[in-house]
Amino acid sequence: MQKGAADESEQASELISGKIVELGDWRGETLARMRKLIKQADPDVIEEWKWMGTPVWSHDGIICTGESYKQVVKLTFAKGASLEDPAGLFNSSMDGKVRRAIDIAEGEAVDESAFKALVREAISLNGAGKTTSAKKKAK
Repeated sequence: MQKGAADESEQASELISGKIVELGDWRGETLARMRKLIKQADPDVIEEWKWMGTPVWSHDGIICTGESYKQVVKLTFAKGASLEDPAGLFNSSMDGKVRRAIDIAEGEAVDESAFKALVREAISLNGAGKTTSAKKKAK
């Protein structure tokens, strides 16, 4: 990662940490827990801060965003419709052709191993797209 990109990611990480503290309730705890799982699934994940205050986790493209609402913490996977979800974690944005989301309500548990598998699959899908693009440029 280049120095400028590393600085941006560091700043984004600080903003995400600030958002978690600012929430100060179950939503902050949930967002922190899911962030930890994302980092466990991919220690090389890049944290970003986009769209006027949305935490974003990326690796060769967006993996997912983390939004907090009054009733849920929503993790929206950018290419969720293309991911296998055998554990049935996706429970929101099911009508979309591209994205899928996981809404987590207060006190709700998430299957940690299934979530990490979903993150890894999203990264793999992002990487596959990168390989295809590189092959097209080489022709």
